[in-house]
Amino acid sequence: MQRTFVIFKPDAMDKRVVGAVLSRFEAAGFDVIGCKMARLTPDLLRQHYAHVADKPFYPEIEKFMSSRPVIFLALQGINVVQRVRDLLGPTDSRKAAKGTIRGDYGTEMMKNVVHASDSVENGKAELARFFKTDELFG
Repeated sequence: MQRTFVIFKPDAMDKRVVGAVLSRFEAAGFDVIGCKMARLTPDLLRQHYAHVADKPFYPEIEKFMSSRPVIFLALQGINVVQRVRDLLGPTDSRKAAKGTIRGDYGTEMMKNVVHASDSVENGKAELARFFKTDELFG
């Protein structure tokens, strides 16, 4: 069993597709083991996006990701990290096939509906960043 972390981004919230996307995760057999809504602070965003925080486009990411409250989701399942990424499609929604979450709901590179951990190690780190131990149930 693996765990992974997902953020329903502001565009998912604006489009009201959280339920539709969540139902795809549940239909794939994943267990929801944590869920909460919060507003991303500049400090938390800088931690989360540390790998690009020094890039010229980072302020646009911070502005978008802090534009409204988002939903954090913790999922558990067999090979959940890769399987969630397969359900999502490529990061750039314009390159994502129809039938994938980003292909169906995303519009561009940043407005791609959800963030999901890209490895087991990052999943552990991201879950620890966004959830307290007693907020995960699985």
